[in-house]
Amino acid sequence: RWGDDDERGTMNLVRSEHVVAAASLVKRGVTISMALPYDDAGPQTGAFGRFNPIHLMIRDGADVIAGSSLRDFYGGNERHFRGTDDLIIMPLQSGTQWDALGHVAFENQIYNGYGAEWVSSKGAMKNSVKNAADSMVGRGVLLDIPRAQGVDWLEPGHAIDGEQLQQAADMAGVEVGEGDFVFVRTGAMTMARSNGDWGDYAGGDAPGLGLGSVDWIADRDVAAVATDTWGLEVRPNETPDTFQPLHIVFIVHMGLWLGEIFDLDPIADDCATDGVYEFMFCGPPLPFTRAVGSPLNPMAIK
Repeated sequence: RWGDDDERGTMNLVRSEHVVAAASLVKRGVTISMALPYDDAGPQTGAFGRFNPIHLMIRDGADVIAGSSLRDFYGGNERHFRGTDDLIIMPLQSGTQWDALGHVAFENQIYNGYGAEWVSSKGAMKNSVKNAADSMVGRGVLLDIPRAQGVDWLEPGHAIDGEQLQQAADMAGVEVGEGDFVFVRTGAMTMARSNGDWGDYAGGDAPGLGLGSVDWIADRDVAAVATDTWGLEVRPNETPDTFQPLHIVFIVHMGLWLGEIFDLDPIADDCATDGVYEFMFCGPPLPFTRAVGSPLNPMAIK
């Protein structure tokens, strides 16, 4: 659909005029993060090899007090400066994250007809997350499905179709169109917070986009779709013989960028307060070379 040499998929829909138009949506100067904290209190339980970020210190204040910082890191040369450094160990998709177009293979192919061998032990030689490093800026639209249905959250197994997406758009007074970044709130994080723990949020049953949402999303040529769930689509899946079918449809066949584990509660509360469900969005991935996913701190600016 996008050309033999294209690896950016729907990101090609975001043009300069879309960015300029998105900037005009900034009225109040309010900035709202959509990211969960990256820490050991995240939702991961080890499913599919994903674990919560591990934060370690390379050098810390104890080194300063003990004098080992001067000895071990500054060569014993006293110049009054003492720095602290740290590192993170994490799967790139363990928290708020983008799925790149090399993330899913179907029948031994990834997006745009490349063979799955293009994602090797060296990483994604095609369809890397780095391809979107300068593109994730534009008009954001929140579709708050629970508020549109008058509930606090959708129950696990609830499949969102095009009619429900349109109902939320009508409630918000927005028209979703080309190049938009669409954020679909299910309330899954609200439910976890109400319960006081993550439970089986990561990998368990969940509300999410169903097969009935595909035509609605495809017809609007959006740039990306993100949700507040671990896997974006409804679980249990609607296709017993196929795991995560929408990932196959959206990523492999449509070249659509998908976001998962976005914390949409703060932006949803703000939109409900001021009645404005569109905003400028900025959320590029970290430009990891050859990666198939990336953490980020997505921002809504109103």
